[in-house]
Amino acid sequence: MSDIYSTNPRTLGRGICIITGASKGFGRALAHTVSHLLKPGSVLLLVARSENLLQELQKELQSFTEQQQLVVHYIAVDLSTREGVNETVRVAKQEAVNEIDHVLLINNAASLGNISRFASFTDLEEVNSYLSLNVSSALALTAGILQVFPCRPDLRWTVVNVSSIFALQALPSMVVYCTAKAARKMMFQVLAEEEPNVKVLSYSPGPMDTEMQKDILRLTGINYHPFPCQESAAKLMKLLLDNDFPSGAHLDFFKV
Repeated sequence: MSDIYSTNPRTLGRGICIITGASKGFGRALAHTVSHLLKPGSVLLLVARSENLLQELQKELQSFTEQQQLVVHYIAVDLSTREGVNETVRVAKQEAVNEIDHVLLINNAASLGNISRFASFTDLEEVNSYLSLNVSSALALTAGILQVFPCRPDLRWTVVNVSSIFALQALPSMVVYCTAKAARKMMFQVLAEEEPNVKVLSYSPGPMDTEMQKDILRLTGINYHPFPCQESAAKLMKLLLDNDFPSGAHLDFFKV
């Protein structure tokens, strides 16, 4: 795959980019890719639970981002909690810079959950805990960031929901995962309908070489033949740079 930052002169503008689930896998790959596409004076805010992994990522980006005058901060929080969401919104507000022209929020944080048959889910607390991270937090965080950066004519607003083919297709033994992905897809479609100045994309990144894919293989025996996260990250960035998809669209790695 071609290097989009060397072959494409376009950028994501001077703005603030918030990536959840940034410490590893697809989120980590997105952080590296986005850092090449933001203009000097931008802020990259990395959110995840593991402070050690976030520190490592910040160091990986440091030499390039200092040269590009890009500020990189991280927040080690649990987004399944009210405190985690509120802290992320607070820091985003604190790090807001004047004269930004783009707010980019990438809702990537998610978990696989319990892979079990439907009839095994009798524990309401277990289900609620899963939905808190995988659905509720994405809603509350997006709403909070929208309040921090109100829409205006000279501000580009983009929200990405990292989705899955299983937002559209049911799979046995993955009821909570499929349910959460379907709920998030509809949730962000509603946002697209309500906010015409916000460009919304649900992006299914395909089976990548991540811990989640290894867990799926281990627990189900299904091998989706994963590929490097960087390939899917580059494709997502090209979609955002082209910016010719309808707001609220659900696009799949293999079909774009």
